[in-house]
Amino acid sequence: MKILILKPSSLGDVVQALPVLRLLKCHLPEAEIYWWIGANLEPLLAEDPDLAGVIKFSRDRWAAPKHWYEISTAIQRLRRTEFDWVIDLQSLFRSGVFAWLANGKLTVGLDSQREGSQMFYDYLVRRPSYETHAVDWYLEVLRFLGVPVDHQFEWMPARPKVAEALAEKWPDFKSRWLILQPGARWRTKRWPVEHFSELASRCIRKAPDLRIAVLGGPEERELGEKICHSAPEHCLDLTGKLSLPEMVEWIRASELMVTNDTGPMHVAAAVGTPVLALFGPTEPRRTGPYGQLDRVLQLKTPPCIPCLKPRCRWSNPHECLRALSPDMVFDAIQLATARRVPKVVE
Repeated sequence: MKILILKPSSLGDVVQALPVLRLLKCHLPEAEIYWWIGANLEPLLAEDPDLAGVIKFSRDRWAAPKHWYEISTAIQRLRRTEFDWVIDLQSLFRSGVFAWLANGKLTVGLDSQREGSQMFYDYLVRRPSYETHAVDWYLEVLRFLGVPVDHQFEWMPARPKVAEALAEKWPDFKSRWLILQPGARWRTKRWPVEHFSELASRCIRKAPDLRIAVLGGPEERELGEKICHSAPEHCLDLTGKLSLPEMVEWIRASELMVTNDTGPMHVAAAVGTPVLALFGPTEPRRTGPYGQLDRVLQLKTPPCIPCLKPRCRWSNPHECLRALSPDMVFDAIQLATARRVPKVVE
């Protein structure tokens, strides 16, 4: 059997879709499974033990007419693979077109009601309820296909060689690390950077042996610099300095992560690192850290929570996160570390 999974973006969405891959391979071990993914995220799946291949997607190349012959050739090669199942977990117009072009014997998508992608599928899988988590919605596709759904799998297998390389590059890699993730795609999902700075200072005063690593992309370097400026001898600014596999292994090795609602939060949930997730305009029951929703901090006021909007229209802008004080988060860190089960080091 040959199976194609479509989930090109974003980081958090791809991570949340990985259980589908794991369970397909677990219950259909002879299946050849391929994944259609954005070129920028391809390192996340490189050398994945459950994949027969990765098909990279570049949005810029698809939009440029000079690349259309190349794309046409790639699609013809894809169709010759003769997929039995094509599973579109993105279910937007672009992925729907690609799913249709793949010409699988059975094409299944999500009934997302977005961009008219439904026309490209043989079957649609509905979200069981508004509150259903994205991971559980994706797993509904497996139930539809008759594949057993359980949680006996390793979500993101460790990459020991990557961890070894990190230890060589940063000799203090094996210290006690608290991760701060101050960025997010939406401005409305960002806890104020000054709150992160104050939180870092408080944590260091409480535990002087603790190290703080600030994660983020190159576009978040300013945030990293501001946070690390508060305690440069205890903080390490890693914004823009880690590859995707390195980021995953750094998160795996850390004691705790304090994060906005963003992709690395889902990585932490997947590798089993405790998370404190700071939510404002989004709905944690749908997109929170899977398996750790009890560690989400979200206020009950203002009444617009969760607005699900990338732009704030409340009279006191961004109050939903600004009013979440560093004291509240620090208290939650103490509670989380007090009940933490230590990781076993072999």
